[in-house]
Amino acid sequence: MKPVALITGGSRGIGFGIAKALIKEEYRVAINGVRASDQVEKTLKQLRADGGEAIYCQGNVGSAEDRSKMIDNIKEKWGQLNLLVNNAGVAPKERKDILEADEKSFDRLMDINLKGPYFLTQKAANWMIEQKAKNSKDSFSIINISSVSAKVASVNRGEYCISKAGMSMSTKLWAAKLGEFDIPVYEIQPGVIRSDMTAGVVEKYDKMIAEGLTLQKRWGKPEDLGKTVVALVKGMIPYATGQVIHTDGGMTIQTL
Repeated sequence: MKPVALITGGSRGIGFGIAKALIKEEYRVAINGVRASDQVEKTLKQLRADGGEAIYCQGNVGSAEDRSKMIDNIKEKWGQLNLLVNNAGVAPKERKDILEADEKSFDRLMDINLKGPYFLTQKAANWMIEQKAKNSKDSFSIINISSVSAKVASVNRGEYCISKAGMSMSTKLWAAKLGEFDIPVYEIQPGVIRSDMTAGVVEKYDKMIAEGLTLQKRWGKPEDLGKTVVALVKGMIPYATGQVIHTDGGMTIQTL
């Protein structure tokens, strides 16, 4: 049986790049997003080209009810889940200095960027443990897509940085817990990636990249993340549960 992956936020941007890469590796993919089903038909058509299998699990990862529906949809459709990619995330609707930031924005980001992935992982992990007990040879893993903002402070979007730093600790926690079940957990920290989230700051980052923000002088692309995920699930980076991969073009390397 082909393995099954759930990619939250998989209908566009980084998540879609990951979904496309996994389809090429003969994964069946369930992509999640908040848009209505009719708005992702084109996306599904792209994933299903050349025989790919893909479904859409509409829902907000910040909602417990929606998280349950995602897992239930996959159980009903395919009866298995081998890979969870916690990719869904949002930026503040309005960037505000931490001296002026409001609690409403903070709560929204914590729900979607941190609490949602944490408890979706709990659901997926318990199911994976059940599957592993039935067939110990099957492969399972969890990958968290966080951000360089887990380590790099941006005082005009503090809630985003805190949510991603929390996800980094979640990676360690789940790796520590799931090691006994041979279910590795990884974290990928992207740098500046061309996506919907960065669409409004293209000019800013074009200038910063040209001035040396990254050692590799280009934007990151969703397909860069897709290739990283594939390397992890294919076992090309073995014996490394709980570790962080920096797909950031060298952005976080300090130089003199």
